[in-house]
Amino acid sequence: MPELPEVETVVRALDASLRGRILLGAVSLGKLRLPLDAEAASRRLGGREILRVRRRAKYILIDFTGKGALLAHLGMTGRFRIDSAGEPRHKHDRAAFPLLGGDELRYSDARRFGFVKLVELPEPDGFPAELERLGPEPLSRQFSGRTLLAGAAGRKTPVKVFIMDQWTVVGVGNIYASEALHAAGIDPARPAAALAPDEWARLAAEIKAVLRRAIKQGGSTIRDYQTLDGGEGGFQRSLRVYGKAGGICPRCGGSVKSTRLGGRSTFFCPDCQS
Repeated sequence: MPELPEVETVVRALDASLRGRILLGAVSLGKLRLPLDAEAASRRLGGREILRVRRRAKYILIDFTGKGALLAHLGMTGRFRIDSAGEPRHKHDRAAFPLLGGDELRYSDARRFGFVKLVELPEPDGFPAELERLGPEPLSRQFSGRTLLAGAAGRKTPVKVFIMDQWTVVGVGNIYASEALHAAGIDPARPAAALAPDEWARLAAEIKAVLRRAIKQGGSTIRDYQTLDGGEGGFQRSLRVYGKAGGICPRCGGSVKSTRLGGRSTFFCPDCQS
């Protein structure tokens, strides 16, 4: 599933390609778990200018003049493309948005866990209510070791599960949680409440550093993720422990192990993560 760096990569490319363009309407091609109401989207957004494309957690917001917006989630296999309107649509295309000038923004999703829907913003630059309740952005000033320490008080849940909770901090998915915990030298199975303030400070710093490096390299393509132009991310070539069970720890030379925490595969080095 695309995580924060992959979504941020898509958002930056979409913003560069769509900002200032005029949407002509919307077409639902069906077969999504949450079908697009194309009639309402066309009525509300048709003829309006795209102001920006931005991200909140793993959600994509396409803002228009007024307070209307498109809210999208890529799910497992979702992706956007910008094609010429004359090009045949792909079999997994689920929604299309014709643009003034002859192009078409298309949303494709083979496994159909994602969505695109019309939302109203409470104010320009605001967020729909369903996103307001989420935790802080990991790359923001509001996120720090102190916020993690405060949220972890009394929590017996494993630290990896804790930092993947979207109420704790958004966007830290399975790949980057494993990588940040390894970089910080923290056992992913330790109870969240057991970490000391300096450990939380170190982990928050490593979460920020890992995410920034991944964004710089266009995210990680492990299975299905593609960039807007159909390319792959590059961070998977820099992974130190994720998917490396049985390999050598690049920091201490120990053996990378795998376990399951919160129902997810977790990769760590038992020799240097304590």
